[in-house]
Amino acid sequence: MAVEPQEPGPGDGRPLTAGVAMLAVVVGVVSLTTGAFLVAASLAGYAGGAWKSPDPLSPGLIGAAMAGVTPGLFAIGRARVWEEARVLVIPLAVVLLGLFTVSLLNADTLQVATGASIVLALFSLGWVALLGLLAAFAVLAVALQCFRPGSPLRSREVPLPGWSKPPMAVLGSAWLGIGAGLLVLPGFWGGFIPWEVNRADAQGLGVWALALGMGVLGALAEDDLGRLRPALLAMPGVSLAMAVVLAVHAPAVHWNSGPGLALTTLIAGLFCTAVAGHWYGSRRPGGGADAGTEPPERTV
Repeated sequence: MAVEPQEPGPGDGRPLTAGVAMLAVVVGVVSLTTGAFLVAASLAGYAGGAWKSPDPLSPGLIGAAMAGVTPGLFAIGRARVWEEARVLVIPLAVVLLGLFTVSLLNADTLQVATGASIVLALFSLGWVALLGLLAAFAVLAVALQCFRPGSPLRSREVPLPGWSKPPMAVLGSAWLGIGAGLLVLPGFWGGFIPWEVNRADAQGLGVWALALGMGVLGALAEDDLGRLRPALLAMPGVSLAMAVVLAVHAPAVHWNSGPGLALTTLIAGLFCTAVAGHWYGSRRPGGGADAGTEPPERTV
């Protein structure tokens, strides 16, 4: 007899909409290509971002974050319910909307406004147009997802170990606070970045710092490794890609300063959090990277 799909019952979670899954794939492709361009330009010594930057390090770090998060974005397509994707999708919407807003607020520093080469001028135009479309799509997809009928998941499959929660709270709060400071007061907090930045750089980096903080604190609130698979795939990519860019531009960074040491600790914290999550999840019964991704059984 044919299997008839059923609406999820109490405790089955909120089914993931096609819009959110499509958003993750589209943004994943765009992030991979655009991030790779920014990283390649930065490693070659060029500030290839959408706006003028005094140092190639800042656009390189933004590109590293974009490219590094793509494994997690592609994994969202395998998610069964919204609870398994929201830790990454909500910060994703913040990044899209935030970078679009930063680009508009600093329109006078865009490559097309400063008389850059035709390649960078076209890149900046495409950056603003594409970010605007993706930001609108993200807000609409998340809004429709939140209004989709469903109920919270019944229980947590693999709760976070107790020892991991205090350092995760500190890590997430630090990223969140730094990001908020750079966004609201870029002139003041940008002076603490251990290399040369302008207003647009400070706010662009602030958007990503804010999103990383939201992701870590969201994972802490979710408290279930079975729901964090996309986020656990995104964090090591972001941290490693940023570490490569920083290593190449090491002479430009004031490593012996307080901000330099703090940045090293925060990036290492992202990587260690992801590694510890994979390790602990794989040791617990019912854990592992694919925990919670199988759809529930349907009645005949």
